[in-house]
Amino acid sequence: MHFARQEKRAEDELAGVMLLRAQVCCAAVGKPYMEREHTGAAAPHGDLAIGVFDSGVGGLTVLKALLARLPREDFIYLGDTARLPYGTKSPGSIRQYALQASRRLHDHGVKCLVVACNTASAIALDVLTQEFTPVPVIGVLGPGAAAASRATRTGRVAVLATESTVRGGAYQAAIARRRPDAIVTARACPLFVALAEEGWTDGPVVDGVIHRYLDDVFVHPAQDTRPDTLLLGCTHFPVLAPALARVLGPDVAIVDSAATTAVALEATLAAHGLARDAGRDAGRVRLLATDGAERFARVGGVFLGRSLVAGDVEIVDLAPAAASVG
Repeated sequence: MHFARQEKRAEDELAGVMLLRAQVCCAAVGKPYMEREHTGAAAPHGDLAIGVFDSGVGGLTVLKALLARLPREDFIYLGDTARLPYGTKSPGSIRQYALQASRRLHDHGVKCLVVACNTASAIALDVLTQEFTPVPVIGVLGPGAAAASRATRTGRVAVLATESTVRGGAYQAAIARRRPDAIVTARACPLFVALAEEGWTDGPVVDGVIHRYLDDVFVHPAQDTRPDTLLLGCTHFPVLAPALARVLGPDVAIVDSAATTAVALEATLAAHGLARDAGRDAGRVRLLATDGAERFARVGGVFLGRSLVAGDVEIVDLAPAAASVG
């Protein structure tokens, strides 16, 4: 098993394609995590932070990639932990929740919004783009589909995602647009979310769940129908990538959208004149959640790849921003 690595040229090409397609429909933590001041600005400009939201802590895998790619940028991350998971909710509820979270970030003054939730990217990206113009909005689904389309040698791709994402067919359609000959098998894996949230990323229980979900896709089919690429279509799933690699073997490329989303964000900031100056010090990160600061810190540290404590997380209430969207 190998992880799909993107060469610089491929990354630049992806960024250009993303911009041309207008899917910008738009950190090293060297200073304190918590920055309490609000910018109060509505129009985007380079000194503002980048807003990132997810249904919970899984989007921290995306934030980790953004911090590595854009270490001078400030970020505000919001995890809607009170209402996770989004993947089992109706499309109307998902749009409503995504709008509420995005409005809270917009109230802080952000220059770009990253939807670090595959389910919200699949269902609510168009609504968010319309709502927050001229602030660029970018989702994780497009970059992930582009990376999988490039990684596959045979055109056979398996997508692991939440129930809503699989049911809506967004990844299948996104891959088909980029590679019309692709054969995509989508599989909902809700227990992967629970395993990741509990920090169970290895061992016999994890292996057993992987076999239960994927043996009929990767083990039992004939060799010529077996997918050669696995796209992790949920931000919780990258922490399970080592276990997936061990179980599935070396002939399957594992792709997640975090790194390619970081490339797309970098290109978006440059195109809109919003990037921070190269000489600036390391950026700051502010962490917000809607419930459970202690649990967010404990589980979030696994996703972000560094230790967190409850004091790093500010609890916010999204109810005042409620809006009904059909």
